[in-house]
Amino acid sequence: MSAATTRKGILAGGNWIVDQVKMVDTYPQRETLANISTQSEGTGGSPYNILINLAKLGAKIPLAGAGMVGKDGFGDYILKDLKRHKVDAANITVSPEAITSYTDVMTEEDTGRRTFFHCRGANALWDGKGLDFKKTRARIFHLGYLLLLDAIDAPDKRHGTRGAAILAAAQKAGLKTSIDCVSEDSDRFKKVVTPALAHTDYCIVNEYEAGMTTGFKIRRDDGTLDTVALRHAAGALLQLGVGELVVIHFPEGGFARTRGGQDHWQSSLKLPQKYIKGAAGAGDAFCTGMLLGIHEGWDMQRCLLTAVSAAAANLSHPTCTGGMKSLRSVLALTKKYKPRSPLVSDN
Repeated sequence: MSAATTRKGILAGGNWIVDQVKMVDTYPQRETLANISTQSEGTGGSPYNILINLAKLGAKIPLAGAGMVGKDGFGDYILKDLKRHKVDAANITVSPEAITSYTDVMTEEDTGRRTFFHCRGANALWDGKGLDFKKTRARIFHLGYLLLLDAIDAPDKRHGTRGAAILAAAQKAGLKTSIDCVSEDSDRFKKVVTPALAHTDYCIVNEYEAGMTTGFKIRRDDGTLDTVALRHAAGALLQLGVGELVVIHFPEGGFARTRGGQDHWQSSLKLPQKYIKGAAGAGDAFCTGMLLGIHEGWDMQRCLLTAVSAAAANLSHPTCTGGMKSLRSVLALTKKYKPRSPLVSDN
């Protein structure tokens, strides 16, 4: 029996953020006014969203977080939330110098489109050096968001970036590794994301991030998805070093390509517009479903269906994890709303 199969659970490290989600009637031009109808507070950041989502799904596996928060109200909020959901916070450092990271999320009521105003805070200081992977029994180590973790994104002489070095250490200790990143409008993807891929078993990103990392244009000028370019991007990510699986998600659904070259497609659920309360955290919800399925050894189609169903549950609430339900309830959405038409004819 391999070390990976004797291990159990998910350790997720990276951004710990409190999101303040404001529903607005329109996104204003400069020096003009928009009306805020409601405000809600919730989780933010890849590990925070994923671990809370896993707890809400009812995952019967150990859950643990790693990162840094400030010694302040938001930091207390995060630690109490983790305790309430039975997530191990032993690897979360409390900094007396830095404030806890937070994001103001402006969500347009009619479209669900979001604009983010982010304070990097304590997340910028976390370098992962206190992590001892020999002391964890987790099966998977997930790191996110790359491009939004200053110390993790910093150069490393041996591995390219500090993040790549941490992933390499996790693999050496016998864990499987997973990454995602943030949809940043910059030229940093190849510098920051690419070095991590050589030490990544599962790469789970959206179509924009996949395109920015590989150079493929996955959206046509008319906004439609170019499924040929999508396949090329997945292949390129594998060539750049991803060990086992590339998963690319997008509003229309999800696509997975294995190291062995098998392709799998899954359309998203056909949701009525009135159902959608916001899209904050939808990508993390998708990632949650994939990681649960991968951990449990499900077939790839079941993983993808769970992922798009989790994303659909997420869309029912303006915060990143407020819409997540039990796994049974999430999968019931597939019967109520049904998947959209197949993305490709040979699916």
